Amino acid sequence: MSHKPLDVITIGRSSVDLYGAQVGGRLEDMGSFQKYIGGSPTNMAAGTARLGLRSALITRVGNEHMGRFIREELAKEGVDVRGVKTDPERLTALVLLGIRDDKQFPLIFYRENCADMALCEDDIDEGFISEARSVVATGTHLSHPRTEAAVLKALTLARKHGLQTALDIDYRPNLWGLAGHGDGESRFIESAKVTAKLQSTLHYFDLIVGTEEEFHIAGGTTDTIAALRAVRAVSKATLVCKRGPMGAVAFTGAVPASLDNGESGPGFPIEVFNVLGAGDGFMSGLLKGWLDGESWPVALKYANACGAFAVSRHGCTPAYPSWEELQFFLKRGVVEKALRKDATLEQVHWATNRHRDWSTMRVFAFDHRMQLEQMEGATPEKIGAFKQLCLQAALKVANGQPGYGILCDSRLGRDALFQAAGTGLWIGRPVEWPGSRPLTLEPELGPDFGGLQEWPLEHVVKVLCFYHPDDDAETKAAQEDTVRRLFHACRRNRLEMLLEIIPSKVGPVNDDTSAQVIQRFYDLGVYPDWWKLEPFATAKAWDNACAAITKNDPHVRGVVVLGLDAKEEDLAASLALAAQQPLVKGFAIGRTIFGDAARAWFKGQMTDAEAVAQMSDRYARLSRTWDAARQEGKK
Repeated sequence: MSHKPLDVITIGRSSVDLYGAQVGGRLEDMGSFQKYIGGSPTNMAAGTARLGLRSALITRVGNEHMGRFIREELAKEGVDVRGVKTDPERLTALVLLGIRDDKQFPLIFYRENCADMALCEDDIDEGFISEARSVVATGTHLSHPRTEAAVLKALTLARKHGLQTALDIDYRPNLWGLAGHGDGESRFIESAKVTAKLQSTLHYFDLIVGTEEEFHIAGGTTDTIAALRAVRAVSKATLVCKRGPMGAVAFTGAVPASLDNGESGPGFPIEVFNVLGAGDGFMSGLLKGWLDGESWPVALKYANACGAFAVSRHGCTPAYPSWEELQFFLKRGVVEKALRKDATLEQVHWATNRHRDWSTMRVFAFDHRMQLEQMEGATPEKIGAFKQLCLQAALKVANGQPGYGILCDSRLGRDALFQAAGTGLWIGRPVEWPGSRPLTLEPELGPDFGGLQEWPLEHVVKVLCFYHPDDDAETKAAQEDTVRRLFHACRRNRLEMLLEIIPSKVGPVNDDTSAQVIQRFYDLGVYPDWWKLEPFATAKAWDNACAAITKNDPHVRGVVVLGLDAKEEDLAASLALAAQQPLVKGFAIGRTIFGDAARAWFKGQMTDAEAVAQMSDRYARLSRTWDAARQEGKK
């Protein structure tokens, strides 16, 4: 069945997780929250997609901002969302979570008549199910007759079409109505009713996964071996029992007298920081090995490693590894038990789990401030209005297509920046004070860069640093310190960073100058997602710069070329040379596009419509020039 378009469909809960950003206190004392997708099936869909499986989810979300957030985040993770139905009446479920210490993880479920619990048989499409190799269900959706009917229909269709099936018992007493709203952390309450319900469905599955406590509820006894044997009595499935720090064991046949006699994979000695979502990470790794046909020891190795990532990081889905990251970890091993503090591993995690494809970058840069302020007739109000015209030109050329973007500031271009949100454009936003050397930043960031907390996550932090290898020690130290602190502030706030360097503006350059600057910043531990480089005159300069980047960061987003107010005909030659480098993804050019229009518009010699028309024509021509150069460069 490897030819099928989907590897796995998960079915069940979908929520927005609001994770307390502060660690070590009560949920009552949390001052801010990080927003992630949540719910076991949703986590597993994203977790398996990160590992390279073709994943899909069947659930319901509300017709509101949180429902759209879940749908958009899943799509960014590469999950097929055709099975995500929008409920016209109910709200998306919410969960509030916190990390108090290594044993207490308070959480509150906001799931009263929520959207995913309205999932019904009509939401299960036979054609969609038949596209997959497997279906994975979780226990919560067996707790209500309506959702149970939907799950059983999906499992029946899976059997009809020869799919493999799996159950994550995922026992939450609160969601079975056995614990109060303030007891969401509870993991086990005995219930004959729940045991009977689970046992009536266990025969549907080829794989059943749970903690010892979850097998206790499935088997109807707190004796783990007896519980596993009770499950075996009604199911031929492979049973995988999770044992916390002792790893996990798999039983394909009769259950032996000791858990130690099951098949197992290696564990990983790491610090426990956050157990919430660890089981979904474990399940994602297990499904990867299972569906790839690996042996149980290998599948369990994947599962244990993915669980280790989850317990050492903040959040559920954000903690899960990419396939590249998992392979790196398995090959290198544990260096720092607190994985989130392992700088090398965290760089791989960040760089291989970015969202969206920006392999082509046609960026209209109108983040200029000083240059516009110096134009005749310009005022802050007029500059702001003109930048809205620039945005109109950018959107006209992009026309909803991928691979287009803008650079726009928030001091003079605030309204344009606000209007660009959600348009699909790549959005870069400058933070340097124009022309500063040593580098200083816009006042809005504050002395501790705390202003970044206010930025939308889709904005990319752009900083221009006039740095040269021959700078004096004091200038170097000041600039390096600012860039390094900014980089860490970007990561702390989950923002990508673009570092622009123009050494030719402050000193003589040769074919190795920019490469030296690039290497210096990597030596400082600065790993920009993007580099913005001046248009070099030689192929050798491009070779040196790109080699310095790829040597240090093979997962970098790429390079964009700046324009330096060059004429269009001169830029064509520069872009043609740059396009020969696969690492160069496009351009970020401004004054070549808007310069003439701005000068005329500020003096009242050009209308709004004429300015938009001229800028869109030039932007479109440059975009075509780049596309042609890229095609030629691939030959």
